[in-house]
Amino acid sequence: MAVCVRLVTLLLAFVLAALPIPASAQASTGRHCASTLDCTAAELEAMPLTERLAFVRAVQDRVSAEYIPGFRHWRNIEGIIGFFIEKGFGERGSWVSHVDAGILEGIERGTAMALGVSDDDGGNPGSHLWADYLRRMQRGELTDRWTHDPAWGNAEQASTEHGVRLAEANGARPTRVDWQIYQFSEFYRWMLRNPQSALLMLNENLGQTTGIPLAPVDFLRWFTDVTTPVPTHRGAHVAHDLALPSPVGAPISILQLFLAYAPELTRAYQEDTAH
Repeated sequence: MAVCVRLVTLLLAFVLAALPIPASAQASTGRHCASTLDCTAAELEAMPLTERLAFVRAVQDRVSAEYIPGFRHWRNIEGIIGFFIEKGFGERGSWVSHVDAGILEGIERGTAMALGVSDDDGGNPGSHLWADYLRRMQRGELTDRWTHDPAWGNAEQASTEHGVRLAEANGARPTRVDWQIYQFSEFYRWMLRNPQSALLMLNENLGQTTGIPLAPVDFLRWFTDVTTPVPTHRGAHVAHDLALPSPVGAPISILQLFLAYAPELTRAYQEDTAH
């Protein structure tokens, strides 16, 4: 009798192992979401940052394979996520986690729309801008950095602002350090969206602020190069270590941010480019 019970138990185990796991019971992973392109912001927010990093890389691989050969235009986002992982930011439910989920959702939904996988924007205003960005890239309309960078920056800005609204809706509030990192990201996106104004600011302030003679246009192109994780990763560290004078939520000008970041960012630029 005991032998029969063991045989039945063993057979049941084999049968259950062979059954497909319902989609609702599957834990979302970065590669799974990159494959389906239909994960919600809540599902993305529930993923650990290591999985979100895998997601960003997998989506880029998919775009490169199916739509835009060689596409690696979200590597700067890899740099920020890598910084969060190093510093232990972004635990589930935190302000950083929700904002990041909004950013990734915009990328995911925009990619799905551009690839013809889905028309669902997820309620994220960044989705349509990312879809338009990818379509324009595919048509060869964004080969010039002065045209490309504003398109990228506008899509990222809309996704980020949606992430902030998600954080607020979930009752999450930024810490002072969270806000400093966010201010850096705002500064970074402003440079992308306003390259001519950024270049003018660099021309007027870069040399006198750092004491180092640099070509402003070269620095700007390095700092806003979305195909490398280095500037955002190094910049996030700079923002983390600075003690900005403003309290959480208080306005701070782009020029003030630049004057605070410039010396360390200049050193990062020199190290990365061997100047």
